[in-house]
Amino acid sequence: MRRIINLCIIGLLVTTAGFAQSPTELWANANQAYSEGRYADAAADYNAIIEAAPVITRAYAPVYYNLGNAHFKQGELSQAILAYERCLRLKPTDKNASYNLRFAQTQIIDNIGDTQVFFLREWLTTLRNMLPMSVWMWSSIILFCLTLVCLLLFAFSRSIGIRKAGFYISIICLLCSGVAFANAASLHHRDSVRADAIITRGIVNAKASPDRSGTELFTLHEGTKVTIHEVLGGYANIEVGNYNGWVPTNTLERI
Repeated sequence: MRRIINLCIIGLLVTTAGFAQSPTELWANANQAYSEGRYADAAADYNAIIEAAPVITRAYAPVYYNLGNAHFKQGELSQAILAYERCLRLKPTDKNASYNLRFAQTQIIDNIGDTQVFFLREWLTTLRNMLPMSVWMWSSIILFCLTLVCLLLFAFSRSIGIRKAGFYISIICLLCSGVAFANAASLHHRDSVRADAIITRGIVNAKASPDRSGTELFTLHEGTKVTIHEVLGGYANIEVGNYNGWVPTNTLERI
């Protein structure tokens, strides 16, 4: 049933893309190729669906998930991780993609130690990713309107009980509206800046300056997730854990 629903959604989204094959045929062919062990053909068809999409929406999460599986089966670790990350960006609650991503990340060989993320920051990030940006924004607007209604009750009601309730509820709604707005703004910034990236080369030496003669600081391996702070010429200033350095832009791909 899930496959049928995903197939229908993808077909509706890209029927105007002008495929030599229809998107439903590509989806069916890709799944068939995957089941037969032709992972390269499956990945090519999944990529064809994505590349022809007019807009990438939540409905494409299953395509990225299957694409990640096809890449992983071929031993293409960085591309698999990249696809799983893109799937989770569209659908953060996808448990299968989360599990596969964690498993793929265990295959990374790196000399960069993991840093402990403060639990509150991790919790806030999880909360933010529970809903898409549009839902957070509309929630913020609705809660702000409720705040105004409650303030009107506080100001004009003759009942002391209603005035008290209006006052306290308005404070709660205003706080929740602020949280929802902050989450929407954070998601908008994440999707517009796209600072997160995956190292796609086997071995990359990060340097102290954006040139070939720069001193080598540390080594990164395929599949490592980094944060891009700046791009200068053909180099990107990246951060991973407690390390910071410059790597060629052609050695990574933004999520």
